[in-house]
Amino acid sequence: MYTDDATYSEYLEKMNKTLSSLNSQFATVRAGRANPAVLDQIRVDYWGTPTPINQVATISSPDPRTLLVQPWDKSTLKPIEKAILASDLGINPQNDGSNIRLNFPQLTEERRTELIKQIRKYTEGAKTAVRNVRRDAMEKFKKQQKASVITEDDLKGVEKDLQQMTDDYTKKIDEATAKKEKELSAI
Repeated sequence: MYTDDATYSEYLEKMNKTLSSLNSQFATVRAGRANPAVLDQIRVDYWGTPTPINQVATISSPDPRTLLVQPWDKSTLKPIEKAILASDLGINPQNDGSNIRLNFPQLTEERRTELIKQIRKYTEGAKTAVRNVRRDAMEKFKKQQKASVITEDDLKGVEKDLQQMTDDYTKKIDEATAKKEKELSAI
């Protein structure tokens, strides 16, 4: 079985990273509460360099439906506002001259549907990444078989193990997606 074998460790690690990345993407999808993680993917043009908002400002949540972005350098106020407007967040920032407020409205059924579509897009990307890891692994093992490093029977066993690994991670991705969809539906 593949779990004990060091042969597959690099592929397991890549699949784990894919799952972690998916969970990070899910954290950026707002679900009811104002969560600073929704700004994690947004980059601000800070002196010509795309920089995450949390590296140029303090982000706090004074109440469950509001995020307050307090830039350390007031000259970044406009670029932060532009970056938020350009994102797919769907929130209009309110600039008071020193801070930016993001008021998150109650989710409408239409917005909830959009968020679920976004989640499914992330899910498909993750599944594709897992399949690509399997493909890359198979190519490596086929080359080893051609070079007579492993036998054809070994290759068949590897193929079976890699497929099992892919199925396991696809199932984990589906479970994470179902959990996030349930979270969005409960709001």
